[in-house]
Amino acid sequence: MGKRAGWLACVTQTSTSSSETARWTPAELAQLCRIDEISVSSRRPDGSLRPGVTVWAVPLDGSVYVRSAYGPENPWFRRARRAGRGRIRAGDLEREVSFELADHTEGFLVDAAYHAKYDRFGPRIVGDVVGEHVHHLTLRLTPAADEH
Repeated sequence: MGKRAGWLACVTQTSTSSSETARWTPAELAQLCRIDEISVSSRRPDGSLRPGVTVWAVPLDGSVYVRSAYGPENPWFRRARRAGRGRIRAGDLEREVSFELADHTEGFLVDAAYHAKYDRFGPRIVGDVVGEHVHHLTLRLTPAADEH
């Protein structure tokens, strides 16, 4: 539990980004750290939500990241990129979010976050979401400023 507690303390720091951008609260980041899987739903062109897809998520330095384990053609990933907005659910946490490709320079830091949170599931499974081959499949989830 010691390693896990250190991980929790590390990721619950809030970002120092612009005040114009909505931020994750420390409580939300802590919850996202404790929960292994989240549901990600993208918005259709008419604004309705698509059914949720279960993915792993990692909080890191005040931001939250998800990756497509099965390549850029994975339907949920394509739809999230195209829509640019949607909703996540993690336990009792539900937030409108925007989806944006993470900066390629964040790839190895996000890898480390995935390792710290998910290595207990084994290298074969975690290997699908870490490494340079998936850095371009990393989405940053930003809370929407205008909650519905």
